[in-house]
Amino acid sequence: MSENRLATADVPRHVLSLIPIPAVTREALSARHALHEAPRGLRDLTATDAGSIPFEKIAAVVTNGTTGLSGEWMARMPALRVVSAFGVGHENIDLQAAAAQGVTVTNAPGTNDETVADHALGFMLALSRGYGTLTTAVRAGRWESSRAARPTLSGAAVGIIGMGRIGQGIARRCEAFGMRVAYCTRNPRSDLRHYIHEPDLQALAQQSDFLVAACPGGPATHHLINANVLRALGSLGYVINVARGSVVNTDDLVQALEHGVIAGAGLDVLEDEPRVPDALAQRDNVLITPHMAGRSPAAQQAQTDVLLQSIEDALAGREPRYKVG
Repeated sequence: MSENRLATADVPRHVLSLIPIPAVTREALSARHALHEAPRGLRDLTATDAGSIPFEKIAAVVTNGTTGLSGEWMARMPALRVVSAFGVGHENIDLQAAAAQGVTVTNAPGTNDETVADHALGFMLALSRGYGTLTTAVRAGRWESSRAARPTLSGAAVGIIGMGRIGQGIARRCEAFGMRVAYCTRNPRSDLRHYIHEPDLQALAQQSDFLVAACPGGPATHHLINANVLRALGSLGYVINVARGSVVNTDDLVQALEHGVIAGAGLDVLEDEPRVPDALAQRDNVLITPHMAGRSPAAQQAQTDVLLQSIEDALAGREPRYKVG
């Protein structure tokens, strides 16, 4: 073992988590480091909570794309060496400030892709087949009156926004269900010629029964799904968002649902989460999960393994495998 590794192992480093982390991750970090937690992020810290965190000693920060970390906060942590996103998203981490301050930024691509893809397909099945509303109807004694025909996935068309690992996982699952798969990215992928590339999002929506957002967050995709796209999707179409809340214009979505412009929506992320607008929460044709599409025991263990290795590498002066930028 190198001298650096011994030093890192023998001297506990202070690690600050800005997000809720699984028990397996908390236990692993606590066994190796002095762990401090601010699970609601730094913006809403009370004076008491802030006073209990030794910002001058923090060597590593655990965050995600939604919570991020600003350059201002980095500057308040002079010992900071690494900021690790617990997942693939890192859009709200100030990469320019990190580079200027000599802070390494890492993420964890490929650790929860299959779980997110499963979740997206689950939304599609639950919405089209009406699992939630039909269960409610049966519990209320409306067996015969609720037996109307429902759409199925077989033979339907899915349009996927983004075709990274998650998008490809969704595409494979849809293909297995006998669905027509098309996707929207700036440029077609030569390795995915068996899927249809559609560069225009409105055109993609118009030919889709399910429009699935599986793209990164950030300014480039802000409100990508808006009133025009929803009108193109039409009254028989469903929106699925397992990307970032900012990808969908919430006001436009609410209007589309209230006026029957689209058939329904499955949302794992919201623009102002954890606040859930009543106009979405009270609709039978909207399914909402609490930003947990990527959470499964296997995914969390994989994310934890990558996180621990990234922090260890950065603190030992090695370049982490999943360095961002």
